[in-house]
Amino acid sequence: MSGVPAVVLVGPMGVGKSTVGRLLAGRLGVGYRDTDEDIVAAQGRTIAEIFVDEGEEAFRAVEKAAVRAALTEHDGVVALGGGAVLDPDTRALLAGHRVVYLSMRAEEAVRRTALNVARPLLAVNPRKRWRELMEARRHLYEEVATAVVATDGRTPEEVTQAALDALEEKQT
Repeated sequence: MSGVPAVVLVGPMGVGKSTVGRLLAGRLGVGYRDTDEDIVAAQGRTIAEIFVDEGEEAFRAVEKAAVRAALTEHDGVVALGGGAVLDPDTRALLAGHRVVYLSMRAEEAVRRTALNVARPLLAVNPRKRWRELMEARRHLYEEVATAVVATDGRTPEEVTQAALDALEEKQT
């Protein structure tokens, strides 16, 4: 596959990008690709292990390359890691793409992610840390987004439908 992705999903960790991405790909009849999964496959270790072994800066360099590859090689649905938008080159690459920002409130985020030890950025005081991450990232998600879809209190199927509806509205 090569070409322009049908849809790119961005948003914080735990918002449901992978789940919604797979559902969205199925509804659109296209493939699904997750840059976090690409990184794990290429590196042969988890993202948490990369963070511990090499640090966040090294992980972000690997992530940037994975995002570039996905955006140029895949024409289905692409889900980006929560911090991918931190890189200005990545944000520039997203220009012109159909990008859906999946959002959620802090309470929902902590409920979904607090007990997940595979999330190195939330290891200590997850509620406070998630709020700090969102303060740093929310405007970046909004900057790259074509559409914003709130996930709070919605099933993955409802979020998928809302994303399709939002994209359709943007085309008319």
